[in-house]
Amino acid sequence: MDAHSHPAHDPDCLFCKIVAKKIPSRPVYEDEDFYAFHDIAPWAPVHFLLIPKLHIASMAHVSAQDAPLLGRMMVLVPQLALQEGCNPYPEGGFRLVTNTGAEGGQEVRHLHWHVMGGPRPWLRG
Repeated sequence: MDAHSHPAHDPDCLFCKIVAKKIPSRPVYEDEDFYAFHDIAPWAPVHFLLIPKLHIASMAHVSAQDAPLLGRMMVLVPQLALQEGCNPYPEGGFRLVTNTGAEGGQEVRHLHWHVMGGPRPWLRG
């Protein structure tokens, strides 16, 4: 496999198991390419994860060929944030966070974006 391709699925990956419905989750959204689900330990009143179903290990593994997928992911974020209860911009809003690698705080090696929002103060963040 070259550096610009990603496996469709990693049998040892927690998030791949969630996408395959082998581990339960509380869904927020699902389509052919993406899955969003509530964080099991939320930091904010609204806190969900958005992941590509394709197993991309991290932002460090993204290439130019992933730009269309990531662009569609970006467009989903504000739609899902409002759907899940974030207040509208500019008084409301949300935070979008992705951790990359050990020094970046990444715990699950599958690209995922935390979307957090709602009235402050938050537990963390």
